[in-house]
Amino acid sequence: MGRVYLVGAGPGDPELITVKGLKCIKQADIILYDRLVNKELLQEASPHAEFIYCGKTPEYQSMKQETINRLLIKYAKEGKIVTRLKGGDPFVFGRGGEEAEALVAQGIEFEVVPGITSGIAAPAYAGIPVTHRELGRSVAFIAGHHKNGEKINIDWKSLVSGVDTLAIYMGMKNLPYICEKLIENGKSPSIPAAVIHQGTTSNQKAITGTLGTIVEKVRREKIENPSMIIIGEVVSLHEKLNSISLPEPKLAASYR
Repeated sequence: MGRVYLVGAGPGDPELITVKGLKCIKQADIILYDRLVNKELLQEASPHAEFIYCGKTPEYQSMKQETINRLLIKYAKEGKIVTRLKGGDPFVFGRGGEEAEALVAQGIEFEVVPGITSGIAAPAYAGIPVTHRELGRSVAFIAGHHKNGEKINIDWKSLVSGVDTLAIYMGMKNLPYICEKLIENGKSPSIPAAVIHQGTTSNQKAITGTLGTIVEKVRREKIENPSMIIIGEVVSLHEKLNSISLPEPKLAASYR
């Protein structure tokens, strides 16, 4: 029996992968990787490693999750060392939990190797700390869409009243709806908001405004996925702290 590593590749800058994550790439026989994994990381693999692309876009998924699960099980049962490489962190909107469940059901050994998630890294590279003793003492990570195009089923009132900073993943398509629901449930339209496109890469672009203006600003700048949405008073630090250097262009490839 082989072994499976569920590895977080980080948010885009290849230097942000962990040492342990890099080891898992180097020792793998099989690497199943997502669209937003920086392709430079694949160059660290062994010459004999086999690559399987499992990527998806908001509109298209190249491989169903059930198929990915079956492949992880198949190769592990063949005695292979399998690295499942995901952008960001495997357990933060990465479906790593579902894959772990499938492996447990088949009695296959696995290990989770955490990665830096874009909800922290993208705003950090834009000079926005998701927590701050004066401006934000709590943060929530939120999925900005549901499967099959369903409306986002969130306790909006609790988010508005109980959380200072909102870090919203995969929410660009639903940004107008998200802003509308937050305002409808009591969030001030003047609260600072930011959209960070291709965070931690040399192509990073941050658009800031307020909850009431960010939709129009994003539309005007034609910002699309992949982008992180950050809402909260901490966004006001962007102009002051946005001197953080970005990676050199040669390091930039993709992002989660």
